[in-house]
Amino acid sequence: MASVPKGDAQGLPSIRGKSRFVEPKKPSGFDVEAFLESTVGARKAVKYRRGEVIFSQGDPGLDIRYLQQGAVKLSVLSHIGKEAVVAMLVPGDFFGEGALAGQAVRMGTATAVAPSSVLIIEKAAMVRLLHEESSFSDRFISHMLTRNMRIEADLVDQLFNSSEKRLARTLLLLARYGHGHGDPQRKLPKISQETLAEMIGTTRSRVNFFMNKFRKLGLIEYNGGLKVNNSLLSIVLHD
Repeated sequence: MASVPKGDAQGLPSIRGKSRFVEPKKPSGFDVEAFLESTVGARKAVKYRRGEVIFSQGDPGLDIRYLQQGAVKLSVLSHIGKEAVVAMLVPGDFFGEGALAGQAVRMGTATAVAPSSVLIIEKAAMVRLLHEESSFSDRFISHMLTRNMRIEADLVDQLFNSSEKRLARTLLLLARYGHGHGDPQRKLPKISQETLAEMIGTTRSRVNFFMNKFRKLGLIEYNGGLKVNNSLLSIVLHD
């Protein structure tokens, strides 16, 4: 009758006097948000002061950036020296992603409009993550789709809406309206009326007029900073 192999100290059968080693399973899942808030590996976080340039139009496009904290303005400069603000970024936004599509140089300038923390991810590391981590890829694709929808909405806004509506919509976007925040009043990063005027294609005096109107109506508040109330949406929806 064949003998039963004796078990080792862990209760696993021994083969020829050696214990069978069972490799522990690696934890599953990739924590995207933890990755984007850390600085381990081929990435680092850099702090920028208000008004400091993060990268300039024409700089080499060697990496992808992610805004952890603060606010960033993206602008382009024409050959005759005229500047246009093309986007305002808030925490959670990627930028400089043109490097992934083969853009050798930056197509615009990124400037911090508030004290900001920016994560720098090397291009090779970003490509590897997009190929190997489906949760990260989903997060990035969601960002790109949202960005495209925002660009389309901006175009419609410029073509058909008044400067008052464009200002209201811009303030709501900067306040992250519709992103699941529970606070009905959202404080905006410090931003000048000149920048707002550039974003919506009007003059600073018009922005000042509408901001005063919004404040008198209780749609925004000035109390140690600018706060946007959800009721500002009524300006956007009103025909």
